[in-house]
Amino acid sequence: MKMRRSLLGACLLAAVACVRGEDLMEHARRAAAVMSNPLDGQERAQQAGAKLFARECASCHGRNGVGGVAKAPPLRQKEVYDAAPGALFWILRNGALHHGMPSFAHMPEAQRWQIITWLKARP
Repeated sequence: MKMRRSLLGACLLAAVACVRGEDLMEHARRAAAVMSNPLDGQERAQQAGAKLFARECASCHGRNGVGGVAKAPPLRQKEVYDAAPGALFWILRNGALHHGMPSFAHMPEAQRWQIITWLKARP
């Protein structure tokens, strides 16, 4: 029940953010700032994240996250490196369809954390 309320709260915050035209990363920071990555710094998680990124994300964000042919932004930038892991997790879970970012809620949480581990480890 608590998880359901929390998810409903996040959805409501997302709706308010869309109405206000708020930046997606800023909204995600507020919605999930307290979450931490349980796989942070794990080499195996980084390797798995690289494979998942290639399969799930590269078609829009480019092979190494430097940008692709789609309108998706490059992920090798300060805003992503400096983002709280919880904010990145929120974006993967909820997406932002009005920006062209689908939800990856269908993926197990561990896989979403693996992608984040890989993203945060990129130089």
